[in-house]
Amino acid sequence: MTIASGADQPWLGLNEGERAVVAELIGGGSQPRVQLARKLGLSRTSLTRITRELIDLKLVTESDRQQRAARGRPPEIIDLRVDAAHVVGVKLTGDDLYAVVTGLDSWVIANTHVTLTDRSVDGVVDLIASTADDLLRGRERPSAIGVCLAGDVDGVGADSEIVGSTFPGWAARVPMARMVSERTGLPATVTNDVTALATAHHWFGGGTGPKSLVVIVIGDGAGVGLVLDDRVVIGAHARQGKIGHLLVEAQGELRCPSGHRGCAETLVTMPGIAENAGMAPQDYPEVLARAREGEPRALSAFRDAASALGAIVAQFVNVLDPEKVIVTGEGTDLLELARPTFDAALRDRLDRRASHELALSVDPFHFGQYAEGAGITALRSCL
Repeated sequence: MTIASGADQPWLGLNEGERAVVAELIGGGSQPRVQLARKLGLSRTSLTRITRELIDLKLVTESDRQQRAARGRPPEIIDLRVDAAHVVGVKLTGDDLYAVVTGLDSWVIANTHVTLTDRSVDGVVDLIASTADDLLRGRERPSAIGVCLAGDVDGVGADSEIVGSTFPGWAARVPMARMVSERTGLPATVTNDVTALATAHHWFGGGTGPKSLVVIVIGDGAGVGLVLDDRVVIGAHARQGKIGHLLVEAQGELRCPSGHRGCAETLVTMPGIAENAGMAPQDYPEVLARAREGEPRALSAFRDAASALGAIVAQFVNVLDPEKVIVTGEGTDLLELARPTFDAALRDRLDRRASHELALSVDPFHFGQYAEGAGITALRSCL
């Protein structure tokens, strides 16, 4: 199943300057010509030439806009054509596939959720390809596919391979990007899901603007995505973002599967909260309901989790000094139930010599955001 030919993909012939302009417009939105040239270190002549080439490729448009009460010649605004390309993002779990298709502004045009019936590598790749075909049918310029999952991924772009998968029976290394690309005819990437989510927040979400960003995700597990110096951090061995074994409570009662006591996994994750409330890991929804009704042991588990999360956020702030911290994921109920406990733990652990206010937000979450992040990652790899 081949979805697109090279003629459908506007990225293939772009030079370095053209790619830089498109990337800046995707991340920064429409901009006056003078501002864009200054940001990218381009002369007016060079930007004029690049803009003309991108207009011919139907990637950008140019217009004059008279600002209210402005005098003199109106600025020349360069706009990205958000419908000039479409990308697909896919999030894989052990049971499900979530997929979205977006334009160049990351706005979700269509989405779907499919249950996995064949968990073999070939079966999953076939499902990704058929789902992408359904989502892209009738749309102009299908351009890239991104896949993300909870696991270790080695390499970036077309060379990315899954090296640590939760799917039973998969080989030690799965060249997922190459396999998806061969099945669809589109450039493909595969990445860790939390890293993909951080990429989405950095380019389009709550982290737009800051050049350094910490995105902490809590749910069935705990992970972190990092942006430093305007770049998403990818570890040397593809194992970035693992915060489950950060020690936050030396006297913690529970041990994680690795035998550690008092690590983040045993305190801030949904299974950890359930166990600390005296119930089975899968009983988190019931524990949450009990906490909301004021049941003491359930509330205590959420307060312990909030205290641990405050300590974790403080560690990243003290070490990295980011411009912003975002907390998100399925497990943010703990901040609804025990925000004062979180705030107190955070204040207690932060370096008190810091003179600036911490920019921290708790962002809404749904599983489709992982898929959006995978698509944005694929788009960035094209540029």
